[in-house]
Amino acid sequence: MLRFESAGQTHIGRRPHNEDSYCVLPELGLYVVADGLGGQEGGEVASRCVVDTFAGLGQRWEREHEAAWPEVADPRRTREENLLAACSQLAQANLRAQRVGRLAEMASTVVALAVGRDGAAVVHVGDSRLYRLRGGQLEPLTRDHSFIEELRDVGMEPPGGASNWRHLITRALGTDNAEPTLQRLHAQSGDVFLLCSDGLYEPLGLEGLTRRLCLSSAREVCDALVADAFEAGGKDNITAVVLRVADA
Repeated sequence: MLRFESAGQTHIGRRPHNEDSYCVLPELGLYVVADGLGGQEGGEVASRCVVDTFAGLGQRWEREHEAAWPEVADPRRTREENLLAACSQLAQANLRAQRVGRLAEMASTVVALAVGRDGAAVVHVGDSRLYRLRGGQLEPLTRDHSFIEELRDVGMEPPGGASNWRHLITRALGTDNAEPTLQRLHAQSGDVFLLCSDGLYEPLGLEGLTRRLCLSSAREVCDALVADAFEAGGKDNITAVVLRVADA
């Protein structure tokens, strides 16, 4: 039996508006970070739409179980995988329905973690990430949907260096290319999971993230990571959600 301690934090950074959104719902075992695209108003609306969709469907599922899902559950998937797949599908539909007028170009990345009786699962679209600290080693559990990673898939490096292309993503909810990547995970006592937007991981890197993830509480980790990213000169919005796993 495992126990989960969680916290979330977001900061506007050096932008005029915060286009990141997140939710921490331990009663549902659901944790989400979204980073909006499409200008200040579009980005804010898009990320909030995604987070609200995940939270709303998670709450409906808790009350109504599979009757709340927009599609039939896949028997090959765990409960957590099916929940995240359904949330992603519904968030895509909700965003597409709102892409009119001044919101016509809005879209959003997402990374979401679900933990429950059947284990854990993660879904992501775009370049928001999930990391896991285990045994003192930090590793990314998601791989960005980006131009850089697509080049690396065919054995190439981006021209002029990765820094010139790091914000060019190839998938986002609300766009024509919104296919999510869904993975089953195993959580064990001592693990620390970090969901974050690029405004957090870019200025800190693996070393900066690892140093703070070793702090004693999820709240301390969130607050320290966000403060560090801002102090390191981060210009983007900064969002972190942390989940610590321990024996019950």
